[in-house]
Amino acid sequence: MVLTGKLTKKLVENLGPGRHGDGGGLYLVVDPSGARRWIVRVVVKGQKNKNGGPLRTDFGLGGADIVTLNQARERALEYRRMAKQGLNPRYNAKQETPTFEEIAQQVHIERMPTWKNAKHGQLWINTLRDYAFPKIGRMPVDSIGQPEVLMCLSPIWTEKHETARRLSQRIKIVLDVAKSKSFRSGENPVTAIKDAQVLPKVLKKPKHHKAMAWQDVPAFYADLKTRNAMAAKALMFTCLTGARTGEVLGMKWGELDFDARLWTCPAERMKTGEEHRVPLTDEMLATVEPLKAMQSDYVFKGQKRHRPLSNMSMLMLLRRMNVEGMTVHGFRSTFRDWASEAANAPREVAEMSLSHRIGSQVEQAYARSDLLEKRRVLMERWSTFVTGTTGTVVNINVRG
Repeated sequence: MVLTGKLTKKLVENLGPGRHGDGGGLYLVVDPSGARRWIVRVVVKGQKNKNGGPLRTDFGLGGADIVTLNQARERALEYRRMAKQGLNPRYNAKQETPTFEEIAQQVHIERMPTWKNAKHGQLWINTLRDYAFPKIGRMPVDSIGQPEVLMCLSPIWTEKHETARRLSQRIKIVLDVAKSKSFRSGENPVTAIKDAQVLPKVLKKPKHHKAMAWQDVPAFYADLKTRNAMAAKALMFTCLTGARTGEVLGMKWGELDFDARLWTCPAERMKTGEEHRVPLTDEMLATVEPLKAMQSDYVFKGQKRHRPLSNMSMLMLLRRMNVEGMTVHGFRSTFRDWASEAANAPREVAEMSLSHRIGSQVEQAYARSDLLEKRRVLMERWSTFVTGTTGTVVNINVRG
């Protein structure tokens, strides 16, 4: 059916402020600001307003920059037909189904305050952007079933299994939200695929960060200590504390209490999402105190004054030192091995030193202490061992 009226595409683009009729109750409203939108006025058959007169109602049809003239006419015609049948368009107009990408982007925005940090939030949407949007992003969210989900998951299920697993979780969330908003019904296809074991079982091979043997650390540290680069200072501190790369490189001066000999890493930078206290030893303090002269917000300053050191800086330093196959994160494993094999430290003390959760949720609820003083003893002995000032530590009295 060809729809015609008084307006033309050129008039829609150029008419000045006011209400401009196209006929059949359709109007183009141009605001003083220049914004243009469509409205349609209908009279609902047999229905009365609060004063007893015919129920005449205006409905918005969208902005003229998005809804074309022909689309506006089609929608206006649909509203007039419903009104003529005694149906109020407010409750009976067909709701346009959004696409998968539109729902996903909205979910991302709505959950933004809940992300641990901006990076995690971006990773969430990036996974969908890279593996789902190219295949199902433009599809109406109510038309996505098992075949469409499998189109996204199958190509990467075995080669990039962890990515595929996260992708499936995120697709499921988007489809669940769509169902909660009445845009789709029935079982979530991601759940159906999982329950039916449609995809092959992938044996997960744990990937451990390659770590230096604890017996080799004193010699390595002695070499490291001869270097003046900021990456060397950061790596020394990382080795001594057993902290994660992001925790160290993001450290600011306000987190350090030199009098209490304590570094308090804030929750937003911790993997556990909880604040973590690290006892500082003489060697740790000696490493960071000279860096105050840099007058940077960050303890380990990057190339720009108030920016932190690059995430890759310490790893690249290891490569320059010809320490092949080892990772920065691996020093956490090195410390843990030393604490168990050489120091005979209690498990809970060693684990808390690495900011690991201990025990079940019930046990965690009752274990309120972070064993700071016991960890202080352990870290002092670790620093002593690393700096090579004494021989191998055989036993550490941190049980009392």
